[in-house]
Amino acid sequence: MKKFLTPIIVIVVVIIGIAAAGPFYVIDEGEQAVIVQMGKLVDVITDAGLHIKIPFIDEVVRYPKRIMSWDGEQKSMPTREKNYIWVDVIARWKISDPKKFYESIQTLNGAYSKLGEIIDSEVRTVVAENYLRESVRNSNIIMERENTLESLGIGDDIDPSLIQSSIQPDSSYEPVSRGRRQLAEEILARSRIIMPEYGIELIDVVTRQIRYSDELTQSVYNRMIKERNQIAQAFRSEGEGRKANWLGRMDNERRSILSAAYEKAETIRGTADAEASRIYAEAYGRDRTFFDFWRAVESYRTILPKFDKTLSTDMEYFRYLYSPTGR
Repeated sequence: MKKFLTPIIVIVVVIIGIAAAGPFYVIDEGEQAVIVQMGKLVDVITDAGLHIKIPFIDEVVRYPKRIMSWDGEQKSMPTREKNYIWVDVIARWKISDPKKFYESIQTLNGAYSKLGEIIDSEVRTVVAENYLRESVRNSNIIMERENTLESLGIGDDIDPSLIQSSIQPDSSYEPVSRGRRQLAEEILARSRIIMPEYGIELIDVVTRQIRYSDELTQSVYNRMIKERNQIAQAFRSEGEGRKANWLGRMDNERRSILSAAYEKAETIRGTADAEASRIYAEAYGRDRTFFDFWRAVESYRTILPKFDKTLSTDMEYFRYLYSPTGR
């Protein structure tokens, strides 16, 4: 009886072991896998669903089918004119050939290292082959002074050409022939040549940030300060010109008003003097004695308070001081 039970127990244990090892496996959506037997790749699974493997022999190595991102490290590299800049790029990629990927890299960590090695090398090569302006600019809009002035928020009452004429052009701005976006496309094209060897499809490479070195940053700041000072001085000159114009207009208007007022005052004064002379003449004609007396008294009131002292009153002028009749 014992001899009969022993093979049964062995068979049961084997069945349980096979069941525990799992002859079935599931590939989810967004996954793909390679089947490895004793270190040798024997099959590639790209369809989602339930699949069968040989327990204890087949190893299922799963890889994502989705698009993944690679985030590079910021690195310092020289441009064609030997100016150092910090460049930070990112990329999107996916595993296009699981067989080549397993045979060349095997792991995702290895893929990230290989991406960094290839992309960083191409970025350094492209940056070194081009001038600084090609890496940091996409267009020549900075050289179009009118657009720069419009960005300052100049009002409609100011002619930008007046400011333009006061600003000296910066000869350090040179036109770009390719630009930052085209350099990124060149990096992508160069990197794509190598990637298929590793079963990787590189979708895009984007320059996330370009930062100047400390020495270059100070030079750029100095240039910006110089340009802004020129623009500020242009505004001051325009303001001083407008101020002089308004002051001139105000002075002309003041002179015009004063001239008209003086003319009017002289006319009134002349009319008044004529009227006074007429009244004096009429009064003199009516009573000459009283008129002489009144004129003498008015003269005393005006002149005598200004005399510090009088040495003698024995003269014709003081005749009314001693007699009302002047005799």
